[in-house]
Amino acid sequence: MGLMAGIAVGLLGIGGGIVLVPAMVHLLHMDQHLAQGTSLFILLPPIGLGALRQYWKAGNVDLRAGILCATGMILGAYLGGKIAVPLPTNVLKGLFGGFLVFSSALLWIKAEPVQTSASSPKAAGA
Repeated sequence: MGLMAGIAVGLLGIGGGIVLVPAMVHLLHMDQHLAQGTSLFILLPPIGLGALRQYWKAGNVDLRAGILCATGMILGAYLGGKIAVPLPTNVLKGLFGGFLVFSSALLWIKAEPVQTSASSPKAAGA
């Protein structure tokens, strides 16, 4: 499960929790809280270091933006954990699932193919 999540992180630039949490809930029959906490533990050491190395080598890392976002993520993750832990499991599952559906919808909308007209250079064989 960890290898597949790692491949998804490097390939798609997604957080491993998007793969790990549903897998732990459905395949390992974990409670949502336990799955999310375990996912955080799993991702803490390797969180993208392998993929980051490749992107860094290719010059595709904005160091300033990364530091600013990472600082915000540390504070935000702490606050998010303070909110999530006391929530009932069904509410937490609903929030997690709703986030995945929302994210999927945004990606789906953005992935719609561009319509080309018959008069465009590409359609004319140029």
